[in-house]
Amino acid sequence: MKLTEALGIVHQMGFTMFLGFPVVCKAIWATPSLLFRPRELSRISMNALWMLFGEGSDQGSRDDKIKLIRANSYGTVLDIGAGPGHGHTIPYLDKMQVVRYIAVEPNTHMHAQIRVRAYQAGFTEEAGTLIILGCGAEDIATILSAAGGPVDTLISILTLCTVPSPQNTIRELVSHVLAPGGTFLFLEHVLSHRQDVAWWQAFWTPIWKYACDGCRLDRPTHLWIEDLKNDDGETVWEGGGSRWNATGWPEEHLFWRQLGRYIKA
Repeated sequence: MKLTEALGIVHQMGFTMFLGFPVVCKAIWATPSLLFRPRELSRISMNALWMLFGEGSDQGSRDDKIKLIRANSYGTVLDIGAGPGHGHTIPYLDKMQVVRYIAVEPNTHMHAQIRVRAYQAGFTEEAGTLIILGCGAEDIATILSAAGGPVDTLISILTLCTVPSPQNTIRELVSHVLAPGGTFLFLEHVLSHRQDVAWWQAFWTPIWKYACDGCRLDRPTHLWIEDLKNDDGETVWEGGGSRWNATGWPEEHLFWRQLGRYIKA
C-alpha cells in the first residue's frame, strides 16, 4: 500500500476535529456538564459534520445506492443508522413499493433532518408511515415493539462500523427482525482482504474510532453477513446472496467498500 494512501487519513482526522471543535465548545459553554459525557459530545460533533458533508458523501455513492436500494426495497423498511444519520437513504426508496419507513438512529441530534427528508418523500408520523427510533440496532425488543413485527427490508449504509457487538447484532436483526423472504441490503466500508491495507486499517482504528463516534476500519462486516448461519449451522440466506465492489473505491483504500443483497430463507 502506498504510504500516501496509508497516511491520508491523518488529514481527515485533523480536518474532522478542526471542524467539530467549535461546535463542541459551544455545546459545553451552554451545558458544562457535557464535559463528563464524551459520547454525547461525539454525537453533537458528528451531527454538525454530517450537516456539512452528508450531501457530498451521499452524491458520491448515488449510482450504487440507486442500484442497491431503489430496485430492492419494499414493504416495511428498517434503516439501521438512517442512511447514515440524516436520512440519506430515504430519497432512494420507491414510494410505490415502500409502505413504511423506520429509522433506527441513536444520535437524536440527527432526528430533525431524518424527519425533514422523510416528510419530503411522503413518509409521515401522522400517517403511520414513519417511525424514528432513538435506540441502537442492538435493541431488538424496542425495534420489534415499534415495528409491530418483522420487517420486509433491512438496510445498513455505512453504519455497522459503529454498532456494538456487531456480529451478535447482525445475527439478532436477521433472526428476529427480518421476515422470512425479506431482503437485507448493505453498503459498508470493510476490512480489506489485502494484508497491507488491513494492517493499516488495524493501526488507525484505535485513533479513528475516537475521532468519528466509534467508527472502526477493521470490521469484516461483509463476511459476517455473507457467512451468517442459523442454529443448525446452515446458511440463513436463500441462494447465497450477492456482493460486489462499490464504484470508485479501489482495493488500495482504507475505506474499501462492499455492497450486498441477501434474501432470508
